[in-house]
Amino acid sequence: MVTTNQSILFPHTEFVLYGFPGVSQTRFLLGITFLFLYVVILTANGLILYLICIEKTLRSPMYLLISLLLSINVTCTTSIMPRAILDFFLLIRISLSSCLVQMFFIYFMTTCESNVLLLMSLDRYVAICRPLRYHTIMNKNLMAWLTLTVFIRSGVLVCPLVVFTSMVPFCRSNIILNFVCENMALLGLACGDISKPQIAGLIARILVTVFDVTLLLMFYSNILYSAMKTTSGKSRHKALNTCGTHLMVAMLAYLSTVASSIAYRMESSISVDTKNVFSALYLIIPAKFNPFIYGLRLTEIRRNLGKYRKRSITLDIP
Repeated sequence: MVTTNQSILFPHTEFVLYGFPGVSQTRFLLGITFLFLYVVILTANGLILYLICIEKTLRSPMYLLISLLLSINVTCTTSIMPRAILDFFLLIRISLSSCLVQMFFIYFMTTCESNVLLLMSLDRYVAICRPLRYHTIMNKNLMAWLTLTVFIRSGVLVCPLVVFTSMVPFCRSNIILNFVCENMALLGLACGDISKPQIAGLIARILVTVFDVTLLLMFYSNILYSAMKTTSGKSRHKALNTCGTHLMVAMLAYLSTVASSIAYRMESSISVDTKNVFSALYLIIPAKFNPFIYGLRLTEIRRNLGKYRKRSITLDIP
């Protein structure tokens, strides 16, 4: 039996991730659904990553950034899905330290995702607005430093949030009404001062969402202007198609994140299950759709997918 009332002198150190309480009678079906989504995510992302890894024509900075983005998506969902699937079937308790580790990976990886999307816009800006200097600017050394910066910036933004959250006592309940250890869901159980983690979370949200989106839009505005002015015909179509693909991925990530953030701040206006759906949108949906977007819209990836499909069919013919 899970206790829900406890003195602040004895804060909870173990929790139950009770996601989607409104459909508790069908938790088994939710577990099956999440398991199916996880298999699709691993398969689709793994296929694109495999193609980029083995195909020499997909070794440009753009495809390296795509592979980094997909790797981040897989890592983020892997830090969430196996545990969520297990909880839908068995409702196993999670320790506070494990919950905080999961929280770190969630926000660290989603922040990395935003950073990589920004680097993609920078890569396309150099490729279209400075084409003659592209290979000079976007060299291996710069790519290595930019990748390192992605992880350093993400750690600097996320670590204060997790550290301040770990200092808060949780004694209102040990039932987290979510399928993951999100900051807002966990702080809802706090019985102490939560101003520090709230401020840290707000600063991280502003720097990631507002700052990154502003720079991203600036890059793509310049790209659009340059593409319409200096290129024509097939070259213009290819440039706009590639940038449009990256913009679709970016919009999917940012809009789902903003929607989830707004949903959590609407308090009693919407149900807990609806908030959990919005959490799933930004944590799971991009990882599911990103490989399909790149696979369908980028000619090089689509061509290589077709090539290996034909090769597998040929090998199957006796």
